[in-house]
Amino acid sequence: MNPEKDLLLYNTLTRKREKFEPIDAPFVGMYVCGPTVYNDVHLGNCRTFTFFDVVYRYLSYLGYKVRYVRNITDVGHLTGDSDEGDDKISKQARLEKIEPMEVVQRYTNGFHDVMLELGNIPPSIEPTATGHLIEQIEMVKQILKNGFAYESNGSVYFDVVKYNESHNYGKLSGRNIEEQLEGQGTRKLDGQDEKKNSVDFAIWKNADPSHLMQWNTEWGKGFPGWHLECSVMSTKYLGNEFDIHGGGMDLQFPHHECEIAQAVATTGKEPVKYWLHSNMLTMNGTKMSKSLGNVIMPEELFTGNSELLTEAYSPMVFRFFMFQTHYRSTMDITDDALKAAKKGYFKLMNGIKNAKSLEYPETVELNVNEKHESDIQKSVTSVFRGINDDFNTAKSIAALFNLVKKINMLHTGQLEFSQISKESFDKLKSTLIDFTEQVLGIKEELPQGEKMLKEMIVTLVEMYKEAKEARNYEKVDYLRSKAKEIGIVFKDMKDKIDWAYDE
Repeated sequence: MNPEKDLLLYNTLTRKREKFEPIDAPFVGMYVCGPTVYNDVHLGNCRTFTFFDVVYRYLSYLGYKVRYVRNITDVGHLTGDSDEGDDKISKQARLEKIEPMEVVQRYTNGFHDVMLELGNIPPSIEPTATGHLIEQIEMVKQILKNGFAYESNGSVYFDVVKYNESHNYGKLSGRNIEEQLEGQGTRKLDGQDEKKNSVDFAIWKNADPSHLMQWNTEWGKGFPGWHLECSVMSTKYLGNEFDIHGGGMDLQFPHHECEIAQAVATTGKEPVKYWLHSNMLTMNGTKMSKSLGNVIMPEELFTGNSELLTEAYSPMVFRFFMFQTHYRSTMDITDDALKAAKKGYFKLMNGIKNAKSLEYPETVELNVNEKHESDIQKSVTSVFRGINDDFNTAKSIAALFNLVKKINMLHTGQLEFSQISKESFDKLKSTLIDFTEQVLGIKEELPQGEKMLKEMIVTLVEMYKEAKEARNYEKVDYLRSKAKEIGIVFKDMKDKIDWAYDE
């Protein structure tokens, strides 16, 4: 099987599924819009970055040499998400009465901590907006030179109407520029009198004296527009044309639409081949909102410190939970769904544990059962068919559980090694372990988040075994009870005693 050839992606730009064919194989360039670090990362961010972690992992698994760039926005993102309001980081700095870069450092560290807890691999490059001011200023100059921008009172605006005469502004989001222009006469926005048209957006913004983050330019003191940084950093590190650009669906407009326009206006080239967008999440069927009191932060999820939860859910359980929903579908968080995910996670981990303990016998008299052989092959194929179907991780996980069944049957003796070939066993074992750990990034995590050493569990099993052999049933019951408290159950098998996570 060659899983590489069948990888299909849903391209937001073309609104259809397309075969993945890199521009310059085996090299792949992928850019994902990172966080604006003015507060703690939320679960919606976690979903987006964890999904693209799987994209990164799977492409690497297929043998591609992936350069994954994910930026940190540390200036220019205004509270209005366009050209209105205060800079989000400057506003937070005023509230906390600290330097803007202190805000940036604190929340960047927090973001990294959560990504690490969730098992996400760091990107190849993590550039910051403030670290690329020279390049941003140069892009503004180039866009002005090419006639797609104009200066107004110390600000520089992208001329969307002029751009749209020769290009299609709105092709990514499906927005119609004419409809947007209809109401421009009635809109009174901050700085609107500086713009030729309401649809124009700032690529450099004039700063008043109270603005905490500003730099000298030929247009006066100011700061870059939010959209500019990603056009600059993506093309700087991945080239004027690269393979994948990703982010949350909420960034499709205006952020990503503006990115395309800026890049085309600078180089004349379409920057991205495949646009991927992850969907939003809800809590108990309702959009998360502070006003509704239904927002859960990662730390609250991991500790259970929320009125919306009956217990804590570890980072790996949440990672497993996220993959139960296709990335382009809305993901609904409920306590019951998290509980089910917790059971599923431990069931999968038990299968992985059993798989790692099994070795195909050196000498075995084969009596191959064709049904078992066929079942294994079909399940392995289904694992890859799922991921190749626009990263349908839920389908892949369902197939992994079919492999777990076979592993558990071998572990308990219900299925004899003689009934399957060594080739099938090796494929069964390697697919289950490698796909789970390397592609999905789902790793073993001891119950309740305890950092318990496996040697301690082995010791507990030995104590239980000795108590049984001595027929000390009071101690047997005590050990069973204590093991269950930490999420472990003993398995009394025909020829040995084993342990498993409590499902």
